[in-house]
Amino acid sequence: MEGGKRAEAGTSSACSSTSGVGDEKQAGVTIGDGDNDDDDHQDGGTIGDFVPGPLIPLKDQIEKDKDDESLRRWKEKLLGCVEGDLNGQMEPEVTFHSIGVISDDIGEINTPLPVDESKSGHLLFTLREGSQYQLKLTFTVLHNIVSGLAYTNTVWKGGLQVDQSKGMLGTFAPQREPYVYTLDEETTPSGVLARGMYSAKLKFEDDDRRCHMELNYLFEIKKSS
Repeated sequence: MEGGKRAEAGTSSACSSTSGVGDEKQAGVTIGDGDNDDDDHQDGGTIGDFVPGPLIPLKDQIEKDKDDESLRRWKEKLLGCVEGDLNGQMEPEVTFHSIGVISDDIGEINTPLPVDESKSGHLLFTLREGSQYQLKLTFTVLHNIVSGLAYTNTVWKGGLQVDQSKGMLGTFAPQREPYVYTLDEETTPSGVLARGMYSAKLKFEDDDRRCHMELNYLFEIKKSS
């Protein structure tokens, strides 16, 4: 899966993990998006000769202009949030609420996150070979802007890695309503060797290499009728 559609509205240095089973659009405010490029990530958080400034709580930014009502309202409108939603926390908090698959084959299936680990052997989805599908994500952003949110999706079959794709979701402001993001359409492989069970890991990181979620899941490709 590479790239994706612009999000619509509806944390720490350690990765918050949402485990599945396996081995291993109300309008929202999107600051921008683009293509993911690992070469842009340099040691020390620099991109080329550019050194990012210090992360400042949005609450502090808004309070700087609290005496200017029109400017304060403009900032709130731009950011998609209000001062009451901000608590001065420095780092953004990204919470993923659901992952779904959309396909003419099965319609739309959404799975709440975190995945219920008690459902041993539970598949996230099953698709027929040669079918087209899209993954859909629902998530919220709190406290601060998350910059350059990107994903890596790694797939294994029979213990061997068979695919890895990367894509950029974009940069998102904190807001009350969740973002809904649909990735680009993909087509499942065809043939006898393509059928069977797959395990996968979906990981989300931002420009500062904060990992916001890791999701381990299973899916199946079956014979086309």
